[in-house]
Formats: sequence, structure tokens, C-alpha cells
Amino acid sequence: MPTYIAAIDQGTTSTRCIVFDRSGAIVSLAQKEHRQIYPQPGWVEHDPDEIWRNTLEVIALARIKAKLQVGDIAAVGITNQRETTVVWNRRTGKPYYNALVWQDMRTADYVTRFSNDGGQDRFRAKTGLPLATYFSGLKLRWLLDNVEGLRADAERGDALFGNMDTFLVWNLTGGPQGGLHLTDQTNASRTQLMDLETLNWDEELLRAFDVPRAMLPEIRPSSGDFGTVSSEVLPGVPIAGILGDQQAALVGQTCFEPGQAKNTYGTGCFLLMNTGTELRHSTYGLLTTVAYQFRGQPVHYALEGSVAITGALVQWLRDNLGIIKNSADIEKLAGSVDDNGGAYFVPAFSGLYAPYWKADARGVIAGLTRFVNKGHLARAVLEATAYQTVDVVRAMEQDASVKLSSLRVDGGMTVNDLLMQFQSDVLDVPVVRPTITETTALGAAYAAGLAVGYWNGLDDLRQNWGIAQTYEPKMAQDTRNRLLHGWQKAVERSFGWEG
Repeated sequence: MPTYIAAIDQGTTSTRCIVFDRSGAIVSLAQKEHRQIYPQPGWVEHDPDEIWRNTLEVIALARIKAKLQVGDIAAVGITNQRETTVVWNRRTGKPYYNALVWQDMRTADYVTRFSNDGGQDRFRAKTGLPLATYFSGLKLRWLLDNVEGLRADAERGDALFGNMDTFLVWNLTGGPQGGLHLTDQTNASRTQLMDLETLNWDEELLRAFDVPRAMLPEIRPSSGDFGTVSSEVLPGVPIAGILGDQQAALVGQTCFEPGQAKNTYGTGCFLLMNTGTELRHSTYGLLTTVAYQFRGQPVHYALEGSVAITGALVQWLRDNLGIIKNSADIEKLAGSVDDNGGAYFVPAFSGLYAPYWKADARGVIAGLTRFVNKGHLARAVLEATAYQTVDVVRAMEQDASVKLSSLRVDGGMTVNDLLMQFQSDVLDVPVVRPTITETTALGAAYAAGLAVGYWNGLDDLRQNWGIAQTYEPKMAQDTRNRLLHGWQKAVERSFGWEG
């Protein structure tokens, strides 16, 4: 009987392979970063071939580190940065262009054009999504309009589209030699081309976006059959689960009951609340999305609040300003002062996502005086993550008519105690960090393991979840009100900067 489950976590900044045992503990981990390509302001690209090479490398490294045989792995799950859009040739496997990353803003003019005919919410009833630069549909349309020869190849059925999950599955299952062109419902729900109720590509949406159906992958449930690996890194091992990264974290946090929510602190911040089998449309600027569908179960939906820039702001402080040498240094620098000194940082580098959806917003630092030093700036950078999360939580509470009782957190920034405590303080609820913080990869492993019977059911997964630390709110109400009022003023200063 195979002993482990492997998860490929293809993220915004790196690709990882993590091997888990039955208790959800990490047996082996390998990681490799890929280049962030910025051809011009607002454009963000990745090289798909580089990501594919890195994927093979991290799988091999994870096996070598733990001395694993192919027969030790029961199944592979995949989780991925969502919305990042790639098109490649079915015969050669070569991408037509770099992948357009979810943060990429080159489709801003398309958003305006499409919104002029029916408003920003014209597709929201079907897709749960507003028109925004964020989603795959407009990125794909840009590629079709701007890459020479692509549209003709797409009409012929020679050009394939997918988010990164689809690109990896196609390559892992044979590539030009019979690779399977598949995606799951969570990734498909981020393209703005799928109907949330039918869980199929929608002809009306395809016509509106002018996307040839022949390009699109087959949509399957998140946990099930996605073929077997033909590559020499894991030959014959079934690929049995795919989840977009934020849905994977929801599963990894075992948020299987309606009303349970998690927040992932990574490059951006993503708060998801399980709304059960009920499709709930947001009236407060949140997204409606597919949470997951396991074999033999109905589809589950979620409300999502997406914040574009959180961990990326720490990287910006490190790389663009040189104020810190390593990302981890920010906690010590921020802790060198008692508060933000009146300074607020609104990181609207790619506009503002939920709940504002202001593509014309840009980053601002507000409230500066001669008193403010680099410690205050570092603190303002961390606090920006917590304030943006408060905005999303409040919108979610209004949409779901449920008051959050605690927040489960995961992702790289959760090791920062100062941030987690401040998050609890401004939210006024306990913040709970689990024992296993690699919940994104774990969720993909869970989806794959459930499909092949490695885990028997959701109760097995719930038993794996344990608490490492709980942060209780300690802030006085008047202090909280004053800080949040300052944040609101700063956010409003960022609006309408472009145009």
C-alpha cells in the first residue's frame, strides 16, 4: 500500500512539491523560485517553460530528499496560482507567449470597453465575478487579439488555453504525445467563462469574450480522475486532485461547514468563507466562486475577498527601497516602534480588489510627518495587510449575515507574530494559526487522497487539523476605531489616481 500523497503547489513566486503522510505531516519539501517578468508598468508575466522545468525538478528533489520510490506515492494533487493565463500549441507544446499573471493589468482598457455595455457586473449573475483585470477571460482575449497567428490556430483547435493547473496536467500526462487537456471547477470558475450553476463553459460568455470553444479544457470535479503521470519523475502515479490555491487552502484548513472561513497571507491575501451548496451572490463587493466538489458530493460554493498586495508589499520594501535585507526582518523593524506614527500605506499597486474594485486606484502613503521613521513605515506596511483583511471580513459578514467568531489563517506571513496579533486586535476576534501552515499544498493532497481512498472521508481530515497558536484581541475599542478611521481616510485618497 503506498504510504504518501504528493502535492505540486505552483504558486506566484515559486513551485513546490510537498509530500504528506496520513496525518497531514510533511515528509519532504522542495521549492524553486521562477522569474517575475515586468515588460512595462502594470504588466506581469511568467515563463511557462521555466515553470514546467521547475516542476519536474522539485518533484525529483522531493523524492530524493526522502529517498522515495514511485510506489510510495499513492496519488498527486495539484494546486496553482489562479487566473494566470497561458496558451500553447497542441502539437509542439510551446507557449505562444509568456503566461499573463493574475496581477497583470494590461486588460484595463478591455474592462472599460466591456463595462460600457452593461456595467462592471454584466456577467456577475452567471460567473460570480465583476469585470476586472484579475480574471482569465480578458487575458485570453488580449492574447487572441495581440499574438500573431494565435486566433487562427485557436479556431483550428491547435492552440490550447489553461490556467497553470491545466498546463501542468497536459505536460505531466504526455504533452504533445496525448497529454490530457483538463481543469477543475475551482479554476474554471476564475476564468469568467463558466456558468456557476451548470459548471460548464457558457456559450453566451464565449461569444461575448470572442473565445473559440476548441481552446478550452474539459472541466472535472476537484477530486477525481485527471489521468496518470507519464513523465519519468512519477511514472504511472494518478493525478487525482486539482484545486485553485485559495480553495485548496480552504480544504487544507478543513473548512467544510457553511460559515467557516480562512485567510491566506501570501503575495496577496485571500479570505474564503464556505457557503455550502448554496450559491450566494454578493452585494458588498465580494466574489462568488466554487469552493470544491468531491466525488459523490454536490458542489460547494464560497464567498471570496481578494486583496492584491500584502506579502508583495514586504518584498517591495525589501527590493525596491532596500529598507530591509530579508522579508523576515520586517517584524523586528516594525517592533522597534509602538505604533504607526500616524502613517498609513495603501498598496493599490494593481488597483484595489475586494471590496472596492477600483482599477483606477494607486498606492499611497498618507499621514506622513517629520516624526515618521523607517520603523513606522515597516509597521504601516504590515498593518496594511490587517486593515485590508478587516475590509473584506466586514463585507463578508454583511453578505453572509454571519458574524465571524474566529479566523483561521495560513500562508507565509502567519509566522509574523506582530502582524497576527494586530490582525486579531483590529478584527476584534481570535486569530487561529494551525499546526500545519502549508494548507494550500495540503488541500491539494486531501483532494487527491480522497479520490484514491487514501483518506476515507472528511472526518479523517478534520482529525488532522490542530491549533499551533491562537491570538486573542487586546486592543481598546476607541484605539481600534481611531486606527480604522485613519485607514478609511487613506484608502479614499488612493481612488481615481489613474485617468
